[in-house]
Amino acid sequence: MLAALVVLLAAPAAAQRITYRPTYVEPQRPQYHFTPAINWMNDPNGLVYYNGEYHLFYQYNPYGIQWGHMSWGHAVSTDLVHWTHLPVAIPEQNGVMAFSGSAVVDHQNTSGFGTTEHPPMVAIYTGHQPTKQAQYLAYSTDRGRTWTTYEGNPVLDIGRKNFRDPNVFWYAPEQKWVMLVALPTEYKVQFYESKNLKDWTLMSTFGPQGGTGGIWECPDLFRLPVEGTNETRWVLEVDMNPGALHGGSGGQYFVGSFDGTTFTRLPTADTSTVNWVDYGKDFYAAIDWANLPDAQNRHVWIGWMNNWQYGEQIPTHPWRSAQSIPRRLALRRTDDGFRLVQYPVQELQQLRDIHRHLTDLPVPAGTHSLRDHGISGRALEIVATIDVGTAEEVGLKVRRGGTEETLVGVDVRGEQVFVDRSRSGVTDFSAHFAGRHEGPLPITDGRVTLRVFVDWSSVEVFADEGYTVITDRIFPQPQHQGVAVYAEGGDARIVSMDVWTLRSAWAVR
Repeated sequence: MLAALVVLLAAPAAAQRITYRPTYVEPQRPQYHFTPAINWMNDPNGLVYYNGEYHLFYQYNPYGIQWGHMSWGHAVSTDLVHWTHLPVAIPEQNGVMAFSGSAVVDHQNTSGFGTTEHPPMVAIYTGHQPTKQAQYLAYSTDRGRTWTTYEGNPVLDIGRKNFRDPNVFWYAPEQKWVMLVALPTEYKVQFYESKNLKDWTLMSTFGPQGGTGGIWECPDLFRLPVEGTNETRWVLEVDMNPGALHGGSGGQYFVGSFDGTTFTRLPTADTSTVNWVDYGKDFYAAIDWANLPDAQNRHVWIGWMNNWQYGEQIPTHPWRSAQSIPRRLALRRTDDGFRLVQYPVQELQQLRDIHRHLTDLPVPAGTHSLRDHGISGRALEIVATIDVGTAEEVGLKVRRGGTEETLVGVDVRGEQVFVDRSRSGVTDFSAHFAGRHEGPLPITDGRVTLRVFVDWSSVEVFADEGYTVITDRIFPQPQHQGVAVYAEGGDARIVSMDVWTLRSAWAVR
């Protein structure tokens, strides 16, 4: 898995081939989040399952640690946890960058790129040039190991400078392919249809609705189960940058119906209402895995764990950026309508190592280290049920040491959960980084449950069974591994707490 990689470090015209062997113990290197061995990464692309493998493609710069020369990097996994790096799948070619997109398995060989016995994998992506964006195809007939650029590219060109991020899926009722593409500066998503992935016809347009404080990108459309029922609803997810809830990049979603031609949002009193995907600052451009086996009966996605406000400045080397943990998706019916809920995939549990269990632990006002209970670490999973008692604020402090700590707290009166990374470690690389990011958290019977994933440079919080999710990067000193519970304005109680240290997913096996 950690075999030496041949990479290019200079600009293409003067590139030098060198051998780099990643250690995966570099400072701030995530231990169970996907990162490239070296260089810049952003949006996940072309997530698709085929022949026992989960494929993860991603926006990648083969030549440097900042954005540029966009190509499709590539990795595969059999369990969504342990990843094997593969060569760049779709490189920048002839001045055309390979921007974001999706991938499908063409089971019926509608494209003619393979056979029905050996169906091709087809990638649909935006070919970017300085004055124009259009949609391109590439295909593979060897399980994604090598890719051929379609000689008839582009397959969809409407002559726009901003027209990108195609998301394609098979619509079985009409035996056709459907493509979503963003018109970023118009806050719209267009829907196209095709019988062969090559010839596309416009069907409808959605938007503007919801948040329009920044350009729209990376649309995704999928049907989700409603928890506790036999119902399903369609969800249209659209990312926006800038203008997200806490500044910079973020995702929003719309719940509605899709009839094969048009997406219709469920009626709402105010079409400008925004449903946020994540209440942190570091979850963007998420898309779901295509072609998952029916037996799994689940929808899983992953998002870019960074923000365009400071993405090129985060203090990591020799790589930059990470992807979130994979998350299973569903819908929940609430008094405010349908809400997206997200759950860490079960496969992550294989990384659990040392376990500590606490029950009925008083939390008087103040901060109380859990070191005497054997709880600390750089990579942790924490599940805590808290009786808020008389406290006005209660929660956890992770990656503590010296003056550094990251708060995962609950504002009891405001019924909010938050992550405060103001003192989380290195924050001075951007004025947009430090701060507190909060989201709604209904408090029932005086109790809340928090599930928290801490990695070497991130915190992901799943509150109220995935109702509110907060994803934030942090950059503490490696030696700062303390964990504490705290309460302010009164006393609280830990009803139960389970803490696991998590093994590295990158260890040589």
